[in-house]
Amino acid sequence: MKTRHVRTLIGVLVAGLFLPIQARAESNAELLKRIEALSQELTRLKGQIEASNAATTANRQATEELREKVGKAEEKSSERWLTIGGDYQFRADSLWGETKPFTDVSATFANAQAQLQAAFFANPTPATGAALTGLMQFAQNMSGVRTYQQAQGFMGANAAMMGALGNFAAQVPAYKPRNDTLYTNRFGLDLSAKATQDVTVNARLVMYKTFGAGDDDAVTNSGSAPYFADRVGVFDGTLGHIPSSSYLNVDRAFATWSNIADQDIWFSVGRRPSTHGAPSNLRLNAPRPGNGGTPSLLVDYAFDGMTVGWAPDIEALPGAYGKICYGRGFESGFRSTPGNSLQDTDMLGVSIIPIDTDPLRVWMQWNRGFKIFDAPKMQGTYFGNTMPKVNLGDIDWYGLGAMGTLKQVGVGDLNYFADLGMSITHPNNNVSAQFGFQGLLTGGFFSPEAARDKTGTAIALGVRYDLPSRTKLGFEYNHGSKNWITFAPAATDMWTSKVGTRGNVYELYLIQELNSRPISSHLAKTFVRLGFQYYDFQYTGSNNWVGAPVKISDVNGQMMTTTPLDNAYNAYATFEVKF
Repeated sequence: MKTRHVRTLIGVLVAGLFLPIQARAESNAELLKRIEALSQELTRLKGQIEASNAATTANRQATEELREKVGKAEEKSSERWLTIGGDYQFRADSLWGETKPFTDVSATFANAQAQLQAAFFANPTPATGAALTGLMQFAQNMSGVRTYQQAQGFMGANAAMMGALGNFAAQVPAYKPRNDTLYTNRFGLDLSAKATQDVTVNARLVMYKTFGAGDDDAVTNSGSAPYFADRVGVFDGTLGHIPSSSYLNVDRAFATWSNIADQDIWFSVGRRPSTHGAPSNLRLNAPRPGNGGTPSLLVDYAFDGMTVGWAPDIEALPGAYGKICYGRGFESGFRSTPGNSLQDTDMLGVSIIPIDTDPLRVWMQWNRGFKIFDAPKMQGTYFGNTMPKVNLGDIDWYGLGAMGTLKQVGVGDLNYFADLGMSITHPNNNVSAQFGFQGLLTGGFFSPEAARDKTGTAIALGVRYDLPSRTKLGFEYNHGSKNWITFAPAATDMWTSKVGTRGNVYELYLIQELNSRPISSHLAKTFVRLGFQYYDFQYTGSNNWVGAPVKISDVNGQMMTTTPLDNAYNAYATFEVKF
């Protein structure tokens, strides 16, 4: 602005040299004097111009320095390197079902011990003392059995004691369990930090508890035999996914290094995002899990492990990628003996996703579980404090699935999925003494079976219709065969993980999102979800790899560790906030 004014003034002064000469002629001296004055004024004005230019340059430099400082401050700002989100869920469930008559194994042993102790203290004779000592010796010797051959030898040597146990049998008639109102609170906090270039750290903290309780009794049938193996108690693979306490637990914590060697290759390690994968996101009203998830039909388990992935740029296969995953399901610690000590339980998986777009996503999966344990570490269950006692063998899983969206089908969009699964067990010669000599899908309680491979299959189908009113209507169907076994105890279902059911599960649900503007992030939303599940069990042992399944219609008083359910129902409602 100053420069423009100075230039105008110079123009006026120069033009003054050419003004008409007054009628009265001026002398040469006066003219020279006037020219000198104008020259001095011109010099002064040039100085001002140079000073103004210098000031402008300084201002530009100062502005640039300020911009650099602001840029550095923005880079350090938490809004640039740290993202915070999460969710809250209130859930109300009403559960009811119908059981089959059975003999409760744990109650039978407890009954025998209590009665023999009472008889000894009431009449401490050699006979009553011998009976009590015999039972204690029987239990001690039983715990030392490891193999199928040892189990057969033990049963032959203790046939009399096993027959005497029948006198203390705790028979449970068929009954109709019911919980009209089960209320739960769940809160999750998600953190994502950009640590350095191409390296991020993600974490998820979760609290999940029952109204009016700080334990898992409401879902484990506390005081009586549990209904399913995945709901006996909370353990490492289900922590934060089964109602337990008000503690905020670490559900996920992993670091990811991307763009390795300037290629679309990544390495990720830590507590994995291996729960609630596709296609369960449709029912949960969640976005697709991305390239870190696992197919929910095969795996829904909080694993610690690592992944190496690669996403090649193939024009004919948009979004294609593949990855190799490794996880540890149980750490055995120091080996106690070289002969038959407990070993680590590991999982290896290979995922190939040939297409991953909004209209269509296709996945192929193979997993192998190595040295599967008989029971996880749990505290205060119906069976006491449990832990792995023996490795029972390996399991292979195969999966093939697809999900997609058809736009503008009628007035809304139609989402769909189809998922197929196969499990093949490879038992070794070991049996579980704490479960009556049952093996990997072999045998019954006190009825061991020689090891042999068994194959199971499963199918999951579903649709969800999204209306412009933010209403979403869904239906899902699951079927598992007699010998189907999955690795999905962390699923959100209250009765048991429906993807591991040996039988049929039907589910209807409705989601209604509130028409409210997101504030915390573009993904923020609030919605209500109403649903109904019906379980039609055809075989016992859903979600349990210990012991051979028994047809539900054949269950009539056999010795069992869990309560056999014939059918079950669950009506639920949630109020959920994503932020």
